[in-house]
Amino acid sequence: VQLQASGGGLVQAGKSLRLSCAASGRPLSSYVMGWFRQAPGKEREFVAGISRSGALISYADSVEGRFTISRDNAKNTVYLQMNTLKPEDTAVYYCTASRATVLITTTQGYDYWGQGTLVTVSS
Repeated sequence: VQLQASGGGLVQAGKSLRLSCAASGRPLSSYVMGWFRQAPGKEREFVAGISRSGALISYADSVEGRFTISRDNAKNTVYLQMNTLKPEDTAVYYCTASRATVLITTTQGYDYWGQGTLVTVSS
């Protein structure tokens, strides 16, 4: 499966952005989907994950209550709605897919990665 993330940009603190991840090659419903991010000089970290059906969702503590992950399997697209953005949310955000049957929160559990989209939050 190929993943194409979009929607990043420069935004002021407190504002919102919505990232999209379009999948091609295979039905999105075949995969657990996730969003990770990597800030300069830091390791890639889990942000949010969603099960194949969308029934199960997990968030990193740092974004719980501010970010919302969702999926539209009919459109082969996953979304990450990011509200009340903070400067510490600045990072390259990656969309990722896993062949696992359970929700995964580690980088090692994901099999396919998109190219990333840069989110910059100014103070």
